[in-house]
Amino acid sequence: MEKFHRLIIPLLISGIVACSSSKIFAQSFIHPGIDQTSRDLAFMKKMVVAGKQPWKGAFDRLKNVADTGFVVKAHTHVLRGPYGKPNIGGDDLLKGADMAYNYALMWYITNDKNYAVKAINILNAWSQVLWDFDYNDAKLLAAWTGHLLCNAAEILRYTNSAWERRDINSFSNMLMTVYYPLMRFYYPQANGNWDGAIIHSIMAIAVFTDNHKMFNNAIDHFLHAPVNGSIFKYIYPSGQCQESMRDQGHVQLGLGEFAGAARIAFTQGVDLFSLANNRIALGYEYTAGFLLGKETQCYGIISQRAKTLRDDYEYVYRHYTSQGVDMPNTKMAADSVRDKAIRSVLTAFRASLTEPVKKTTSPQKSHIGYVAGAGAGNSVTVPGNAVIVRKGQSIQDALNTASATSHWIMIKAGIHILPATLKIPSGITISGEGLSTILFLDPSPGQRDAMVNAENDLHDVTIQNLVIEGSNKTDPGSDPNSSRSYRGGYNRGGIIFRALSEGQMKNIKLINITVQNCTYNGVFISGGENITIDGCNFNENGGNAVPGPKLQHNLLLTHCTDVHIKDSRLDTSPYGSGITIDHNHDVSITNCEIARNGYYGILVSESKNVLVKNNLIEANDRSGVMVEFLHSGCERVKINNNRIQFNNGYGVETYATRNFEIDNNIYSGNGNNVSQQKIGSEKFIIME
Repeated sequence: MEKFHRLIIPLLISGIVACSSSKIFAQSFIHPGIDQTSRDLAFMKKMVVAGKQPWKGAFDRLKNVADTGFVVKAHTHVLRGPYGKPNIGGDDLLKGADMAYNYALMWYITNDKNYAVKAINILNAWSQVLWDFDYNDAKLLAAWTGHLLCNAAEILRYTNSAWERRDINSFSNMLMTVYYPLMRFYYPQANGNWDGAIIHSIMAIAVFTDNHKMFNNAIDHFLHAPVNGSIFKYIYPSGQCQESMRDQGHVQLGLGEFAGAARIAFTQGVDLFSLANNRIALGYEYTAGFLLGKETQCYGIISQRAKTLRDDYEYVYRHYTSQGVDMPNTKMAADSVRDKAIRSVLTAFRASLTEPVKKTTSPQKSHIGYVAGAGAGNSVTVPGNAVIVRKGQSIQDALNTASATSHWIMIKAGIHILPATLKIPSGITISGEGLSTILFLDPSPGQRDAMVNAENDLHDVTIQNLVIEGSNKTDPGSDPNSSRSYRGGYNRGGIIFRALSEGQMKNIKLINITVQNCTYNGVFISGGENITIDGCNFNENGGNAVPGPKLQHNLLLTHCTDVHIKDSRLDTSPYGSGITIDHNHDVSITNCEIARNGYYGILVSESKNVLVKNNLIEANDRSGVMVEFLHSGCERVKINNNRIQFNNGYGVETYATRNFEIDNNIYSGNGNNVSQQKIGSEKFIIME
C-alpha cells in the first residue's frame, strides 16, 4: 500500500504537488494578496490604532523613517556589479522600492493622502524611466526590489489612493518588459539566495498581473529547481543550508527570500511552509540556533562570518507558532531584533491566525543516514603495531610495509598530498582520524584517481574514518559554491577499484569515509564480491568531465555481488546519480540519504535481487528511483518503506522489471504528475 502526501490548498484543489503545474493554482487571485490580504491589513491597522504592541512601536519607527524627506531618483539603466562595483542606480532603486512599500503602509494606516502620493510618485518615476539592468548582480537587484514594489502597488491599487489607471498600466509594463524577462530563466547555478529572491519577486509579479501560469511556474521552481534553486536544494534534511559554509548573512538572506515566496503563496491559499515536515522551519531553527551559540553539526566547516542576526525572523515565527509548531530558536532571534524592527513586525500577523495554538510539534531533522562520513562513527581502536603515517610521510611506502607486516596503517591528522595515485594492496586496513585526515592527490602530475587497486584480485581491504578530497584544491574559499566540482575544468576521481571478472575482488569495506568533489566517480567498484559501504558521505562527485555528464556518479558499482550500502549519505552529484548499480546482484541499500543529485537518486540497470529500503530519496533532478531496461532488464527488485519526495521525475520509475515489489513508500511532490510512480511493463529504453 503506497502513501501519497500532497499539499492541500484550502478552497482551491487538492494534489497541488502531484498534479500538473497548470492546475496548481486555478482560482482567481486574492487582492491585495502579496504579503497581506485586506483582512490582514485591516487587522494591522486596528492594532496600531488601539496602541497595541508590538504594532504601535513598529509603526512609530516606520513613521520616523517615512518622514525623512526621501527624494526619488530613477535611472534608465541600472548597473550593479559584484560587491556593488559598479553601482549606478542600484542603491537608488533599492531605497526607492523600500520607501514605496513604507509609504504605502503609512497611507493605509493613517489615511493621509500625502503618503499615497509619495508611494505613487516612486512607482511612476521608475515605471516611466527604467529600461534595463546590467552587470553581475542584475538579476539579484531586480529580485530584491520586485516584491517590494509589488507590495506597495497592491496596496495602492486596491485602496482609494487615486493611482491612475494609465500609471498602473505603465507599472505593469515595467514589470512585464523589464523585470520579468530578466528573471524568468532564474539562476540556480548561483548560491540559492538568488533563486529564492527571484521566485519571491516572480510570485509577486504574478499576483499583481493576475498571471496564473507565472505563479505556477514559480511554485514549480520553488519545489523542483536544479542545482541550488529549490527549497530542498537550499535547506537540507538536517536543517543545514546550502550557504552555511559561506557566511550567515547570506544564509539568513536566502531563508528570508524562500520564506517570502512561501508567504505570498500562503496569502493565495497555497501552503508551502508545511512541506517536508516544515522544512523552512527546520532551516530557521538550525541557523538561529547556531547564531545564538548552540552546537550545530555541519557537513563541511560552518562559517563564522556575518553572524549578526538579521530582521528576517518575525513572520516565520508568527506563522509557524500559529500552526502549532514550536520554534524556540527562531523566537529568541525574533525577540532579540524586534525592538528595532519596523515593517517586518507590522506585517507579520495574519488576521485569521491570531489565536494562540497549543504547540503540537517542532521541526525535526531527518536521522536517515545522519550523521555520515569521516568522524561520524564509533572510535577506532588501532593496534599497537600499526604503521603510523604523519603529514609529509609517504602513505604508499606505509602501505607497502604494512601489507607485509601489521596489515594496518594509521594516517594522522593533516592534509596529506599524494604525489601519485595510491595503489592499495590486499589484506590492509587504512584508518584516519576523521575529518582532519585529508588525502589530496597532487594535481600537477595529471593523474586522475586518488586510489586504485594494486592487483586485480584485491581482497580484504578496509578504508575508514578519513576524507578523500577530489577538488583541485583543499581550501573551498569564502564561497564554496564558486569552486564546486561542476564548475571545475579538471578530471579527478576518488576510489577506483576494477577487477577483470565478477567476484575477482573480495571483502572490501568502506566505513565512515568522506569522498567529495570528484568530477569523475567518487567511488567506482567493478567486479567485487562482499562489498560493504557503511556510514559514508559521498558528496558532490560526478561532474561533466570526459566522457560526459550522467556517466559519473557519487557511487558506481558494476558487476558486483553481495553489496551492502547502509547508513550513508549520497548527495549532490552535479550531473550523476547518488547510486548507480549496473549488472549487480544481491544488493541492499538501506537507511541512506540520497538527495539533490543531478540525475537519478538511484539508477538500477540489468541487476537482480536488489533491495531499496528505509531511505530518504529527495530532490533529485530525475526520478527518485529508476529501474531501467537495456537488454534483459532487472529482476527481483524490492522498493519498500522509503520516503521519496520532491524529485523532478517520478518517485519510482521502472520498465520491464520482473518480480517487482513496491510497498509502503511515502511519496510527496514528485514531478508534476498525479501519479507518483510509473511501473511500466514495456521494454522502454531511456533516451535523451
